[in-house]
Amino acid sequence: MPHPSSPLVIRPLALSDLTALLQLYTHLHPQDEALPAQAQVQAIWQGLLEDPRNHYLGGFVDAQLVSSCLLVVIPNLTRGCRPYGLIENVVTDGGHRQRGYGKALLHAALNRAWAQHCYKVMLMTGSKEEATLRFYANAGFDGSSKQAFVARPPQ
Repeated sequence: MPHPSSPLVIRPLALSDLTALLQLYTHLHPQDEALPAQAQVQAIWQGLLEDPRNHYLGGFVDAQLVSSCLLVVIPNLTRGCRPYGLIENVVTDGGHRQRGYGKALLHAALNRAWAQHCYKVMLMTGSKEEATLRFYANAGFDGSSKQAFVARPPQ
C-alpha cells in the first residue's frame, strides 16, 4: 500500500506495461473470459499501441499501475469533421480507490481528447450503483444527455 502522499503519475502505457495492465483488469472484470495464448495477447497489445487512435493512459503510484483507461479518438464526417472520443475500460485497483486517481485519469483522457479537437467524449458504464454514477458525473460526464444501447452477438 503506497504512502497517502505518494503522487499519481499519469502517462501513456507502453509495451512493457502489458502484464501490469492485465493484472489491473482483474479489478474490472474478476470473472472475465480466459485470454488466448500469450503471443497472441502481446501481438494484439502491440497493434493497439501502434494505432494512433488508441490512447491507453495509466496512473502510477510508486511505479505501480493503479488506474487505467482507454480513449479512442474516432474520425467523423459531421461536426465540421471533428472527431469524437470514446472512453472504455476505466479501472482503479480496489486497494487504491477513493483517492482521486480515477478522476485524475479521466481528466487526463478528456484533456487529450480536447487537444485532438474532439467535439464530445462518450463513456458508458454497466453499473447502476449510485457511487459509480456520481463518480462519472463528478468527473464531468453528463449521464442524462444521451441514451446508450448495446448489442451483443447471439450466443
